[in-house]
Amino acid sequence: MKKTNLKLILGMFLMLFLVFSCKNDAKTENTNASEATSTVADSDKTGQAFIEDDGSTPNVLQIAIGSPDHTTLVAAVQAASLENALVNAGPLMVFAPTNEAFAALPEGTVENLLKPENKETLATILKHHVTAGNYSKEFLKKFKKLGQADDTSAIVEVKGDDVYVGGAKIIASIPAGNGIVHVVDKVILPPSE
Repeated sequence: MKKTNLKLILGMFLMLFLVFSCKNDAKTENTNASEATSTVADSDKTGQAFIEDDGSTPNVLQIAIGSPDHTTLVAAVQAASLENALVNAGPLMVFAPTNEAFAALPEGTVENLLKPENKETLATILKHHVTAGNYSKEFLKKFKKLGQADDTSAIVEVKGDDVYVGGAKIIASIPAGNGIVHVVDKVILPPSE
C-alpha cells in the first residue's frame, strides 16, 4: 500500500508539473504573439526618416545640421530639396561653407537664392560643393582639379600647409559616416557660362 500511495503522490506531482508547464508555455506564446503583432505594426514605418541610430558616425547632413556654424548651409540645402542626396551611402566629400562665408556674399544674395523661384540656381551652387570620394586634406594636396557633382570642376591649390578648393580654404575636416565634411571659409561658385 505504501508503494501505491507513493506512486499516486508522484503521479499527482507529475500532473501538476505538466499543468503548470502548459500554462507557462501558453503565456510565452501569448507574449511572443503580442511581440510579433507589435513588430508588424512597427514595420509599417519604413524608410530613412524612421531610422534612429545614435551609435553610428553621423552622415554629412547630420554633421551640418548639428553645427551652429552651418545654419545658412542647412537652410540652403533644405530650400534646394537636397537633403536626401546628402544622406546616401556615398562616399561624399562636401565642402561646407560657414555662415560667415555666406555672409561675405554681396548683400541680398543668400535671401534671393533661398526664394522658391531660384531653387535650381541654388541647387547648382550647392552641388558645386560636393564630389564623390572621401579624401583627407593631405590627400587633396595631390590633386590639381576636382570633378564636382554639378559636372564642373574646382581648382585645388596648395599654399604651405593650406589647401584651397575653388578658392575656398579648408579650415577643418570632419569624418562622416558616408564620407567627409571639409569646412571652408568661402562659398565656392561654379564657373559662369
